[in-house]
Amino acid sequence: MSDDLPEQFDLVVIGTGFTESCIAAAASRVGKSVLHLDSNEYYGDVWSSFSMDALCARLEQQPEPHSTLRNASYTWHTTETELGTGEATWTKDSVLAKSRRFSLDLCPRILYAAGELVQLLIKSNICRYAEFRAVDHVCMRHNGEIVSVPCSRSDVFNTKTLTIVEKRLLMKFLTACNDYGEDKCNEDSLEFRGRTFQEYLQAQRVTEKIASCVMQAIAMCGPATIFEEGMQRTQRFLGSLGRYGNTPFLFPMYGCGELPQCFCRLCAVYGGIYCLKRVVDDIALDSNSNEFLLSSAGKTLRAKHVVSAPGYPPVSKGIELKPHISRGLFISSSPLGNEELNKGGGGVNLLRLLDADGTREAFLIQLSHYTGACPEGLYIFHLTTSALSEDPASDLALFTSQLFDHLNAQIIFSSYFTIAAQSDTSAAAEHIYYTDPPTYELDYDAAIANARHIFGKLFADADFLPRAPDPEEIVVDGEDPSALNEHSLPEDLRAQLHDMQQTTQKMDIQN
Repeated sequence: MSDDLPEQFDLVVIGTGFTESCIAAAASRVGKSVLHLDSNEYYGDVWSSFSMDALCARLEQQPEPHSTLRNASYTWHTTETELGTGEATWTKDSVLAKSRRFSLDLCPRILYAAGELVQLLIKSNICRYAEFRAVDHVCMRHNGEIVSVPCSRSDVFNTKTLTIVEKRLLMKFLTACNDYGEDKCNEDSLEFRGRTFQEYLQAQRVTEKIASCVMQAIAMCGPATIFEEGMQRTQRFLGSLGRYGNTPFLFPMYGCGELPQCFCRLCAVYGGIYCLKRVVDDIALDSNSNEFLLSSAGKTLRAKHVVSAPGYPPVSKGIELKPHISRGLFISSSPLGNEELNKGGGGVNLLRLLDADGTREAFLIQLSHYTGACPEGLYIFHLTTSALSEDPASDLALFTSQLFDHLNAQIIFSSYFTIAAQSDTSAAAEHIYYTDPPTYELDYDAAIANARHIFGKLFADADFLPRAPDPEEIVVDGEDPSALNEHSLPEDLRAQLHDMQQTTQKMDIQN
């Protein structure tokens, strides 16, 4: 660690995962001095994205006692045997030769277009650091096949999977869901409060196909989901429609590992200091000043507050970790579903899988080269479910059989791993704020709520991630503000300023 590093900080954050990076950025933005450390040589921890070589190396590592990534394994399903059709032939060596073209997420997420994270990115102006692609299809399994669920009004009336009567029933039902909670909400829905959402669907006399569309892909709920929650989930889906594409979802270009780095960039812009490959050897609490004393690389640092991700010594000493999320990551030379779902080489498809009685679920995210996550001609399948055991392959077996036993997927590479969660807090570090590991959720709501909660505890009177100004809005001390007036600039400079503004627009949505 550099000798000229300051010795006093308002906040030291250990770990550069999504939640920790949100807290670091929020603190730095409101003028707090922040030191952000990570023992890894990369940003993001279990929220990160890896090249092909780096992923294999990461999965081969023997986990530390408190590591949140464990039970990892991977298999190549091809050596020199050619797979694919036409010119698209892939071997292990040819895949590894394009290692840097991959961006493989440990913890992939899909964003609701009007969801908490998108609103936070826009509000804080962090969106200028990121690019997104609209999800192309929200899918479901019907009669053993993967089919696209109509989302928008035009999709409903253009789809060939529903009859004219079913289209009208679906539109009527979605309109009723959208009106729920308003004054015009009819009395028919009030009698279902406290009952299940499935009962409400049955009372609407919708067909089995429409009920499957709503339960599997729109409300994304199960048979025990209560009526109020089912309505809220449906409204959340409908409220994000039409923002940036036909579906209500977005996916980050180049993988979800870009998002923690976006918050780290903002933290650094406002003075946050970053040190990767830096281990904290010891932490103690000064009883006189009530400050933390952190020992790292032979230097003692003082901090008013410390925030740590789980799994980072020494603050994680004595903390028990248990399986939380079971993950499967697959690379294939062919997509899932028919040609209609993968026009032009495919994009981003989302599929929710269920067991026979609808009590267990898993999310599948299919990515093509248009996301910047893999080379052209290959596809990434991210499969995620709640962990039941220390064996992620066993936890996911029910869902992998639905995908690969009856569909012609040409799998080249498969991997399984577990993301663990802490079960309690170390008594020795009771004054340190721990962030939560990734939870099983589609979006980032729980992670953002965790960041807001911890930030509120640290800096109760400060605003969480207020808007950062654009470069052209910044006025240096002593500078004439009128000099930044676009209309006072020569024509050639006005053109350059216009080009700069175009490259820093609020959201870069690629369809």
